[in-house]
Amino acid sequence: MKLDLKKIIREKNISSLVTNVVTALVGLLSFMLLTRQLTKGDFGVWVLYITLASFFDLMRSGLTQTSLVRALSAANGQMQQKLMASGFLINLYLSLFMGGLCLLSLGLFEWFNISIGEGYLVFLKWYPLLSLVGVGWNTAMSLFQARQQFALMMWVRLSNIGIFLIFLVLNQFYLQYSLTVIIQLHLVFNLFSSLWCTVKNWDGLLHLKVADRATMTEILDFGKYSMGTLMGSSLLKSADTLIIGLSPVLGSVGVAMYAIPLKLTDLIGIPLRSFSMTAYPKMSKMFIEGNVNEVRRIFYGYVGIVTMLFVPVAIGCFYLSEYLIVFLGGSAYEEVSSELAIVFKVFTVYTLLLPLDRFTGVLLDSINRPKLNLYKVCLMVVANILVDLVAVFWFESLIVVAIGTVVFTLLGLFLGLYFLHREIGVQAKEIVPQSVMLIKKIVFNG
Repeated sequence: MKLDLKKIIREKNISSLVTNVVTALVGLLSFMLLTRQLTKGDFGVWVLYITLASFFDLMRSGLTQTSLVRALSAANGQMQQKLMASGFLINLYLSLFMGGLCLLSLGLFEWFNISIGEGYLVFLKWYPLLSLVGVGWNTAMSLFQARQQFALMMWVRLSNIGIFLIFLVLNQFYLQYSLTVIIQLHLVFNLFSSLWCTVKNWDGLLHLKVADRATMTEILDFGKYSMGTLMGSSLLKSADTLIIGLSPVLGSVGVAMYAIPLKLTDLIGIPLRSFSMTAYPKMSKMFIEGNVNEVRRIFYGYVGIVTMLFVPVAIGCFYLSEYLIVFLGGSAYEEVSSELAIVFKVFTVYTLLLPLDRFTGVLLDSINRPKLNLYKVCLMVVANILVDLVAVFWFESLIVVAIGTVVFTLLGLFLGLYFLHREIGVQAKEIVPQSVMLIKKIVFNG
């Protein structure tokens, strides 16, 4: 079976890419509006709240999403209903459990008069509701990804972030609501998306009667590793922000500053997220069918093509770094644009390493080796946290924090390639020639 290059470029990848571009553009505009509506301190609180919420959401969805996508890619009919209902039930239980922990922690902090950062207090207060109202649409994402229905995925995401953007535009010019009201309306928009998914029967809620313990156990058996991997991946992105937020010197203002180059880096990574979403079910299907050669060929193709896409973008961002910082953050961040531009330049180097690192993780999950992917991510997290602690509390430098990102990515890259070589014979030296050959076929054969 030959790798269909036209399908890699045109089929589901473009749909996935468009979905991620549109949602990222909406997120970018919301980010820019928030930097201009909130003080640096309040914006730092918002960033901490969203960062912590994203981390805990990944911990919850990690138990179900990767496992569900893998199982749903080859399921239909009643088995599909059983998988979705079981996944919804697990997500609901986890949301209630984590929400209860947050409220208990908040009560203990108040009882013992323990002082923590404002961003952490806001998270403990509001995350229980955010987690609960997001169960429906988060569960539906697994179905959309397994079916490769990226247009539906986009519209469901826009039903909360799109409306949130419209609200922020009105808030900028007319309403001028405070951070608390912004958070409350953010909850309402998430609830709207979940209700839509329930009405359309996309989230499994209406099929709870067919959920069973055996299916839930099957999901959790795979999910216990993917949860650890996703938590680790989230920590790789969020540890910087969380540790900066604990610093008595950098604090919320440092969080707000660091969020700007980090947001720019996330934008560069949009194609990577899009291609990895389509690569995972494809490689999983080929591996389940026993076609290991095809699995390797897909891996080489995706790594090469996405890396080639990243090179010109990274070079352009490197030279335009300071202008991009001011454009995104606004005039309030102009005085620190030189320092943040250096941080962003370090991140551009990091983005060139991302495709190979990301696809090694995707491939390990695809060949049913989530435990190895978990080991890889855990070692990267430890390296990142150690560097962050030194950077924040010793050097008190955002630039050193960014350098740590490059260090842990190199570590993960080499570990991933080592595991894949041992398991299915992936050869690092084959990536470049295989990628060049694929690109030549695209250029000369159409």
